[in-house]
Amino acid sequence: MGDVVLTKAELPDCPVATAVHLIGNKWKLLILRNLLVRPWRFNEMLRSVPGISRKVLTDNLRSMEVDGIITRTVYPGLPLRVEYALSELGGSMRPIIEALQAWGEGYQELVRNAPGQRG
Repeated sequence: MGDVVLTKAELPDCPVATAVHLIGNKWKLLILRNLLVRPWRFNEMLRSVPGISRKVLTDNLRSMEVDGIITRTVYPGLPLRVEYALSELGGSMRPIIEALQAWGEGYQELVRNAPGQRG
């Protein structure tokens, strides 16, 4: 799995806190959403996540790689091609992301059908 950011001593006592530490910002969740579909190149990921800067995408990808959630593959040639994909560990997060998606869809539907809503 590679190096990890947290040592055993630094792991939160709560498993939910551990998961939130690893995927708990909106950028990481949106990156995971994309990578659940297929591997992505950096620039296409940048275009697919509205509002994310190059620096923030780079920082989050590096963090997720160090945590063992994604893999980074460099293909030789000109121009150099780099592709990001979910690792086996990252793929194990599929049910979490799918549950968030289902909950979000349900909430959107609730809001759309609420009395007095315009839109």
